[in-house]
Amino acid sequence: MSSVLVINGPNLNLLGQRQPDVYGQATLADVEALCVARADTLGLEIAFIQSNHEGAMIDAIHAARGVHGGLVINAGAYTHTSIALMDAVASVELPMVEVHLSNIHARETFRHVSYLSRVALGQICGFGPQGYVMALDALATRLLPE
Repeated sequence: MSSVLVINGPNLNLLGQRQPDVYGQATLADVEALCVARADTLGLEIAFIQSNHEGAMIDAIHAARGVHGGLVINAGAYTHTSIALMDAVASVELPMVEVHLSNIHARETFRHVSYLSRVALGQICGFGPQGYVMALDALATRLLPE
């Protein structure tokens, strides 16, 4: 299946306004436009959700099974706290790439732990919105025939 669901977690709806020195000037709409353009180039279909609620993110992950071939997840702060999101990704058995706009390993020590990384193909952090493009490129190698 050549469709990817991009899931953005808490506070990412405030991109461009919230701590631009950390997260940059791009809005979530800018990130989505960048992803749509790259997905089109790659021949992928793409869908997006953003939620500040952990349960809604879990529901979206569950609903992705049989609809999407892969996931890109920026779970925001839930990255560092949510075993439930990790379990949800593991349960649907879809390839997932974890994305963070900032370099979480260069920030506060509590941000160095990622439960999602245990079930991810890989983690991309510190490249701003371009990290989402990198994640789509990585998933395309898994989802699209050569």
